[in-house]
Amino acid sequence: MGDAVISTDQNENIVLMNTVSEELTGWKQEEASGKPFEEVFKIINEYTREKCVNPVTKALQLKKVVSLENHAVLITKNGDGIPIEDRASPITDMNGNIIGAVLVFRDVTDQKEKQKKIEYLSYHDQLTGLFNRHFFAEEIKRLDVDRNLPFTIAMVDVNGLKLTNDAFGHEVGDLLLQSVAKVLKSECRAEDIVSRIGGDEFVILLPRTSSVEAELIIKRIYKAMELQKVDNVVISVSIGWETKESSHDDIREVFAKAEDFMYRKKITESQSMRNQTIKVIMHTLHEANAREKIHSERVSKLCRKIGEAMKLDNEVIKELELAGLMHDIGKIAINNDILNKPGKLTEAEYEEVKKHPEISYHILKSADVYTRLAEYVLSHHERWDGKGYPRGLSGEDIPLVSRIITVADAYEAMTAIRTYKGAFSHEQAIEELKRCSGTQFDPEIVHACQKYCWTRKGEF
Repeated sequence: MGDAVISTDQNENIVLMNTVSEELTGWKQEEASGKPFEEVFKIINEYTREKCVNPVTKALQLKKVVSLENHAVLITKNGDGIPIEDRASPITDMNGNIIGAVLVFRDVTDQKEKQKKIEYLSYHDQLTGLFNRHFFAEEIKRLDVDRNLPFTIAMVDVNGLKLTNDAFGHEVGDLLLQSVAKVLKSECRAEDIVSRIGGDEFVILLPRTSSVEAELIIKRIYKAMELQKVDNVVISVSIGWETKESSHDDIREVFAKAEDFMYRKKITESQSMRNQTIKVIMHTLHEANAREKIHSERVSKLCRKIGEAMKLDNEVIKELELAGLMHDIGKIAINNDILNKPGKLTEAEYEEVKKHPEISYHILKSADVYTRLAEYVLSHHERWDGKGYPRGLSGEDIPLVSRIITVADAYEAMTAIRTYKGAFSHEQAIEELKRCSGTQFDPEIVHACQKYCWTRKGEF
């Protein structure tokens, strides 16, 4: 049998033990035979550690099959504890006389571990280890009693999680969330309940905590967040809170006010973080790829020269210069092996590179100050004839700034030295721009470049 089996006589002395029961109890058949059952089979309650009722005694007394108490632990010969489940049954002769008992039991360690894991996951967030929304919903009901007044709820929102995911990948975004969770847990008290209730949202339940006391805890959290580091990522949260002072206050309204306060704070705190993060992204991209830094700076300078040649407004020229500098910011999400590949890209690699205008758009769109630039960089690979990407725009449907970046980008790419190709001369690059004028490039911009932007030496 796969289960352990022990049989006794009517006096509860051991008669037989199978191999499995020997392995679990640590007793051999030869040494256990004739000994009292309770000397070999010792069981206690897992939680109270008190001795459990002897199942053999109970089966013999009741003259029927009985099951072991819940949470039973078998204490082995060497003192180890093994969680078990079992049942005992009386043994009768042909005349119905009880002549002994048989106990069948099994090790349920794996089953208990699986059950614990299921219970843990049902109340915990798998990524951060904090309590989840389900636990929070039950706990707020339990804590919403008069003895816990004043009862404060703090709402926490991670600023720029999507921006971090777009720029650095979801693995870094996960590390960001784990770091935030770590700070929240370490700065809160043992009796406080910290839960992750959404993708970038956390909530802290602070029983018997006034608004003033809660503010002190929240200040500690802000300070600790400033010291926390995850690679080059800027860690920023916005926290709002509200306190239930009276039993007449509705806890749902308290929660809603805390959330509203958090969103008001997020308006300013989030934008500051996003602006800072975009600067970090540019620095990270240029630090990891010197060629991209040179390319962006040259394109920016070319854009300014083209804008001046076209006699554009000074404000437009400033936007043009900045858009030229940031037009490839989305390449932060492209593998450096692809960006630096010393040869022709495969079709799959090219498709990966083609994603960078949209990534650039999402990164810049996240900060209000860069919203207009986001539209420009999104379209800098569109073509005058409508055969570009990502939206297939054509002609003047493409923003003017985008059309200028397209020309500057192409000229810089042609004249730059690459390991896999020789650089075009200034004259060759101009001829290529002219050849593609009216198909890839806006003819007016190409004309302005040809006539005004470069000296005879090809300098700009």
